[in-house]
Amino acid sequence: MAQIKLIWQSKFVLLVVLPFAAASVVLQAHFFAVDQPQIAVWALGLSLLLALAVYQLRAATPAAAFAGAVITANLIFSTVNFPYLPWRTALIPVIAVFVLSFLATRLGREKKQRLGTAEGRQGRTAAQIAANLGMAALASSELAQSSFIGSSPANLPPMLIFAPALAALCEAAADTVSSEVGQVVGGQPRMITTLRIAEAGTDGAISLAGTLVGIAAAAIVALVGTLALGGGRTMFTLSLAGGVFGLFFDSLLGATLERRGWLNNDAVNFLSTASAAGFALGLLAALPYFGVR
Repeated sequence: MAQIKLIWQSKFVLLVVLPFAAASVVLQAHFFAVDQPQIAVWALGLSLLLALAVYQLRAATPAAAFAGAVITANLIFSTVNFPYLPWRTALIPVIAVFVLSFLATRLGREKKQRLGTAEGRQGRTAAQIAANLGMAALASSELAQSSFIGSSPANLPPMLIFAPALAALCEAAADTVSSEVGQVVGGQPRMITTLRIAEAGTDGAISLAGTLVGIAAAAIVALVGTLALGGGRTMFTLSLAGGVFGLFFDSLLGATLERRGWLNNDAVNFLSTASAAGFALGLLAALPYFGVR
């Protein structure tokens, strides 16, 4: 009942993410269409192709597939590097997030149905997609990049400014995988705040196995994202650290604000990816203090 009353939060997340991402895609598509039309064709075409595949696999509703296509196109455009290659963009970590999430949600589906925690047959909604991927799109915007450049040390790889966005993607994968796999093989979970035993699927409950596979999922996304974007070991470290921080922050929000009925799951996911991006940005700004210049 509380989740139904808080549906406005899901709509708010959509309102924050989707118009921004759509406007960014239109502007960037127009910009590249003038001098580099092949980039616009690749970005839009691959985003639509991925959305179609997600929909055909029943991993998302039609609206969610469309929202995913818009966000993916925005991320691809924002991570264009020259010489341009489609697989040298944020498309690769986005695909990694989808594959890991898809496999995790299908694992032990019968048990999840008995627990009442299984994902709907039609897949994720548009609000869920925006909550999980939207912060990465916001963090990769030109406005955010300008802020990152101002707060980061000089002489670092240019693509390193996308570490906060990659951290948000790492957290999205880690959260889904830890929750979905933990319900099946994680054993008896415990509340992150009190360490008391809780039922599987309880907001804020974590298990050792679920946490470890979540961290592994974050590492996979960080690795493929780093290889695709060419950010080096520093990008991998920052994005992974941000993703792991966001994973625990997600559980903390679930055990407190979500259980009290103040936040719904979409708001928790959005804030958790924001915390991952923020933590990575903080580390990026602190690099000079660790001797990285």
